Amino acid sequence: MDQELYSKERSASLDLLLRFQRLLVSKLYPADCVGQVPNTYSPDLLGVGSLLKKYTALLCTHIGDILPVATSIACTSHRHFAEVSRVVDGDLTGILLPELVVSIVLLLSKNSGLMQEAGAIPLLAGLLEHLDRFNHLAPGKERDDNEDLAWPGIMGSFFTGQSCRNNEEVTLIRKADLENHNKDGGFWTVIDGKVYDIKDFQTQSLTGNSIL
Repeated sequence: MDQELYSKERSASLDLLLRFQRLLVSKLYPADCVGQVPNTYSPDLLGVGSLLKKYTALLCTHIGDILPVATSIACTSHRHFAEVSRVVDGDLTGILLPELVVSIVLLLSKNSGLMQEAGAIPLLAGLLEHLDRFNHLAPGKERDDNEDLAWPGIMGSFFTGQSCRNNEEVTLIRKADLENHNKDGGFWTVIDGKVYDIKDFQTQSLTGNSIL
């Protein structure tokens, strides 16, 4: 239902591009072909692969123009980063690119020879530097880099003094972080998009835990 609502908010042109991208991927997805010689591809299939390469090149050109501008604005403050991220998330960068990367990884696992023949993967590699620069501006980036494999201990340093100093303007808390914190005995709640710690209030409240 969330996806359907999100789809209605997209522009018609962006929705059309997403459908076209999915069509390309579906045409390249290997069917069970009995008697087909390995590593031989029909002209139609190679044509779709060539079209995917051209599509990826156009998409990467657009994203390569957008991300440096987004990075220059987002580096102003964490609040600017949050606003720019919201805009980018609704752009081609946030809608088409993630699904395209996952699709190409899937196609690569199913038919690496065809994907190498298509030549779209090196084009995506050119975006890594732009994406890396933008992502390094994210609040809590140091925590994510250092503790990415340390779950569930990630909450241990979530609100350390260092984190607070790094994110004086805004601290972004993911839904998973909130759920894990509460599973460990904490009591965070979300009101109007802001996270409140009501653990101390829980012991003083006369209303009981069920209402809280």
